[in-house]
Amino acid sequence: MSDLLTRMFYGGFVRMHILYHAVKEPIFGAEMMEELARHGYDVSPGTLYPMLQKLEEVGYLTSHAKVVAGKTRKYYRATPEGAAALEATKVKLRELVKEVVKDEPPRPSIRSERPES
Repeated sequence: MSDLLTRMFYGGFVRMHILYHAVKEPIFGAEMMEELARHGYDVSPGTLYPMLQKLEEVGYLTSHAKVVAGKTRKYYRATPEGAAALEATKVKLRELVKEVVKDEPPRPSIRSERPES
C-alpha cells in the first residue's frame, strides 16, 4: 500500500475502524494493530498511537491506564461524541457504498442536472 493511498484514503478507514471497536469495548494499541492487520492494514505504532492520541484530543476517545503483566497498558473507549461521530460516518459510508460500489447514484444526480449534449 503506497504512502499516498494511505494518507488520502486508508487513514479515514482506520480511524473509523478504531471508533467502531472502541464503541463496543475498551481497546489498546497492540490489539488494534492486530485487528487492523486482519483487514489488510499495515499500521505501525508510529502511525496508530498518534491517531489514538488525536482521537482522544478531539474528544472521540477517552483513555485509562491499567497494569497488565507488570506493564502499563493504555485502554481507549469511545466517548458519546465518538459514538455519534461513528454513526454520522456510517451514514456517509452507506451513501458512498451505494453510489460507488453498487453504482446506484442518488436522484437527482449530478448528471441529471446537466443539459444533454
